Amino acid sequence: MTAVAEQTGAWLESFTRQQPAAPWLQDLRHAAFQRFTELGFPTTHDEEWRFTNVAPIARTNFVQAGRALACPPEAQQHLGKYAPFDHHAFVALNTAFLEDVTYIHIPRGQVVEQPIQIAHVGAGHARPAVAHPRTLIVVGPDAHCTIVETYSGAGSYFTNAVTEIVAGSGSVVDHYKVQLESSSAFHIGVMFASLGRSANFSATCISLGGALVRNEVSATLAEGTDATLNGLYLVNGTQHVDNHTSIDHAKPHGTSHELYKGILDGKASAVFNGRIIVRKDAQKTDSKQTNKNLVLSDEAVIDTKPELQIFADDVRCTHGATIGQLDAESLFYLQSRGIGKQDARSLLTYAFAQDIIDRIKVQSLRDSLERVLFEKFHERAH
Repeated sequence: MTAVAEQTGAWLESFTRQQPAAPWLQDLRHAAFQRFTELGFPTTHDEEWRFTNVAPIARTNFVQAGRALACPPEAQQHLGKYAPFDHHAFVALNTAFLEDVTYIHIPRGQVVEQPIQIAHVGAGHARPAVAHPRTLIVVGPDAHCTIVETYSGAGSYFTNAVTEIVAGSGSVVDHYKVQLESSSAFHIGVMFASLGRSANFSATCISLGGALVRNEVSATLAEGTDATLNGLYLVNGTQHVDNHTSIDHAKPHGTSHELYKGILDGKASAVFNGRIIVRKDAQKTDSKQTNKNLVLSDEAVIDTKPELQIFADDVRCTHGATIGQLDAESLFYLQSRGIGKQDARSLLTYAFAQDIIDRIKVQSLRDSLERVLFEKFHERAH
């Protein structure tokens, strides 16, 4: 039996036990599962997964988390159209097990003042469980909304999430993802955003939990689109987090800004791979990408790879990455003012993270994350 067959065979029984669905959904599921069986799970021989070994996921026999079938028929026009599974095994797996779809539609011109909260809670019991949450967000032209997706849980489990966002022309969409999975959980989260002309889109990814985590954010920009991608990842112990981002400037006059910051301690490892693509017709593109990492331990490892692929000539694009430790002069200054060494380290680490937290526009979310970070850094100091 081939390695791929060994990996995918265990999923076949679960696939065949699914509740029957509408013909269009059943066809989508079958096509996705067929593709998953052809791809198998990625390995470290694949360039996109070179620093992330998903063997612990591939060799675990998960039970399917029981969910009621809830796929609104009006999602048929968009579902699966923006999250391609041709070359992505985890997207194929999610699509093959489409059951519980969270569908949000904001009509043309509507302004939703309060954040829309989507909470995913995982749990492991006698055996590790797997859930495949799917979210589809369709925002009409000139509509405004804020979405907050949170992932949390207890025990050993696997969350394999896919989010598709369609933002109409002139719309304003702020999306926040907060990953607070349990310390023994696996998390693969993929988001694809298709952005209309002159849309204003921001996506913030906060990654604090999980044992093995991969966050992917892909945005395709139309003419005059403004996109901002921010991220913060904290890893300690033996945690591993991989952040892959892709900003595709498909049309002229697009603007994008990206800032991802990471804090690593213990024997943790992290990956940042940020790709900016400027298509041939995307003249007057303005794009900036920055990745900054604070390494607090000699045993922590960060692999960072910012990328620019530019096929137009009239553009302004910059990218950069830094890896550093706490500033010795700042530490000395704080200690000279009577602050203990560990407390001084925590203050400086907190200040490094605060830069991302301050950019969050939802006050309640900002407050809760500040409390979480304070507790994390306070625990390390004592």
